[in-house]
Amino acid sequence: MTTIKPAHRVEEVQEYYFSRKQKEIVRLNAEGKDIISLAIGSPDMPPSPNAIERLCEVARDPDAHGYQPIMGTPELRTAMAGFYKKWFNVGLDPATEIQPLIGSKEGMLHVTLAFCNVGDRVLVPNPGYPTYTSLTKMLGCEVVNYNLCEDNGWQPDFRQLEQMDLTGVKLMWTNYPNMPTGGKARRETLEWLVGFARKNNIVVVNDNPYAFILSHEHLSILQVPGAKDHCIEFNSMSKSHNMAGWRVGMAASNPTFISWILKMKSNIDTGTFRAIQLAAAEAYNNNTPEWHETYNYDNYKRRRNIAEQIMTELRCTFNPEQVGMFLWGKIPAEIDNVEDLTERVLHQARVFITPGFIFGSNGNRFIRITLCAKEDRLQEALRRIREMNAAGQHNKQ
Repeated sequence: MTTIKPAHRVEEVQEYYFSRKQKEIVRLNAEGKDIISLAIGSPDMPPSPNAIERLCEVARDPDAHGYQPIMGTPELRTAMAGFYKKWFNVGLDPATEIQPLIGSKEGMLHVTLAFCNVGDRVLVPNPGYPTYTSLTKMLGCEVVNYNLCEDNGWQPDFRQLEQMDLTGVKLMWTNYPNMPTGGKARRETLEWLVGFARKNNIVVVNDNPYAFILSHEHLSILQVPGAKDHCIEFNSMSKSHNMAGWRVGMAASNPTFISWILKMKSNIDTGTFRAIQLAAAEAYNNNTPEWHETYNYDNYKRRRNIAEQIMTELRCTFNPEQVGMFLWGKIPAEIDNVEDLTERVLHQARVFITPGFIFGSNGNRFIRITLCAKEDRLQEALRRIREMNAAGQHNKQ
């Protein structure tokens, strides 16, 4: 028996929920169960054709396969700046105020490394993206949760935050439009966060990948005057451009913050394949309002209608005004544990939906349904759940 032990951080976190659960889904599918997954937010629609054509064109160039600049190609940084100017009316210097990322998850690592020492404290929303918590723990920092509540539209509780002991807090994660709750981005929330960051000398990072999903209003924390001094914003092509597997994201802030992030990144990875960078630039430059707000919006709207029927069939309540690529619903009062519902749906209806507890204790009474599934699969999931409910009623009689 080996006496080698893992690093303490291995004990600090669990394997990512979806990674663990996917093993069970693979086993059930191997048994012929045909599980419909309504759990993960991986867009199933393609990127724009011009982006794919550019990818292929550059990939055929024999000189395009070497290492690329870690700070990103000038074409990509310029396109990212143009995207922010066009959609958010935010001016960014492409040379100094933008850092392309291999997705936002990678950026979370670099930002935490750049701003936090071991033992520093980090404000993390509850409920919130699990990676905010796991990365903070892995890097030896202390998670300090702040509450997002249904009766406040899933916005931060300003009064509670102002009364908290903020000693040692270096970083604050925010995410608007919000995941998992679908809470809308509000200008007053973003303005308050900028003031809070300035007053308490905290870096606020707004994770903003959902601004284009079922929302016609595109807000950025960088629209607030003075935000760059204390704030960073992440954006990602995963959701807005249907490019999750391409792993293209960005951080935007002031030149000093960006230089610190680049210093961390340059010691961890190398630049993304040139064809991906130039194809991403093509997508940023040429996706039109019709593509974002007709093609994507209309597709997600039709899917959302079916997801709402599924929620209703499960007797869950939800806010019809929520945005983003998920539907967040509250389970019936008579159900004691959210997994009692999600496991019953998985094993009886063969539909995989997400229990809200994975996002924090404030998600314990909620479930989440992704809209990243074709309409026929959503309809089939609805049919199976109705059949499950009908069988349950029959057994009670």
